[in-house]
Amino acid sequence: MAWNRWNLLDLNDWEPDDFHGFVDYALSLAPRLESLPKKPLDSLRGMTVANMFIENSTRTRNSFAAAEQMTGAAYIDWSASGSSMAKGETLRDTVWTLCEMGVNGLVVRHSLTGMPYYIQKLVPHIPVFNAGDGARSHPTQGLLDIVAATRRLGDLKGATVAIIGDVKYSRVARSDVLAFGGMGARVTVSGPRTLLPANPEAFGAKYVPDPRKAVAEADIVMLLRVQLERQEAGLFPSVKEYHALYGANEELLAHAKPGAVVMHPAPINRGVEISSALADGERSLLREQVHCGVLARMAVLDICLGGGKR
Repeated sequence: MAWNRWNLLDLNDWEPDDFHGFVDYALSLAPRLESLPKKPLDSLRGMTVANMFIENSTRTRNSFAAAEQMTGAAYIDWSASGSSMAKGETLRDTVWTLCEMGVNGLVVRHSLTGMPYYIQKLVPHIPVFNAGDGARSHPTQGLLDIVAATRRLGDLKGATVAIIGDVKYSRVARSDVLAFGGMGARVTVSGPRTLLPANPEAFGAKYVPDPRKAVAEADIVMLLRVQLERQEAGLFPSVKEYHALYGANEELLAHAKPGAVVMHPAPINRGVEISSALADGERSLLREQVHCGVLARMAVLDICLGGGKR
């Protein structure tokens, strides 16, 4: 696997070989995470990573922390509420302060689009890892999704992925279109027109208004979180109607391939974008996505920070 990147800001410049090589490497780490006791890589021992989450997170934040432990890196679990930013310190000064303390990498989540790029320009000598910026990109989610899907289904070339839900405001959707497309899969999107980009085709995926037609012959049905805070804007009539028209249940999945699996980046709204029976059923990859999130982030850190010598 040839690797010439040292950070992870987006997936828009990745080639198919990058995606395939990354998935192979991430899956090769599984025995280390799944053995008892665990067998850390320890490839990044002596390094320190600062996790800067200016936006709330459960899975991504703790997954990065677990990945840092598994690669031997020390980590600083930074939060805005307990920092001098609460006293008025700027993000720029906070970043400079952490870097002068000797951190070797910055994991950044921010509600503003493009913020990881801004931080990378502030500290061009420190690798920056995008843990989600605004509604634009969530590259490690896209990577863990293709790792989880490959682990369950095998080669994704020629597979069909149907992404249903709030595509317009979803950073996950953008990264998943790039990641699954890079693995050779075909991607279809569906959802209320008010929650789709103005030009869905320019998004890089085929738009099919009817979710039942969108999932026809799908190998993977990816549900996106309905951002209930946006319901105040009246973007769809009601939560109940949304679930009836676009929510995933056994009836919707019956239109997909017999062996199709269900994915969701979480947190899930049970009974809205997905039924509990489906989320907890045998065809659900939700828990495997969390598990593969640690593998994917181990691989990202190990490769980009030099542990993988790639």
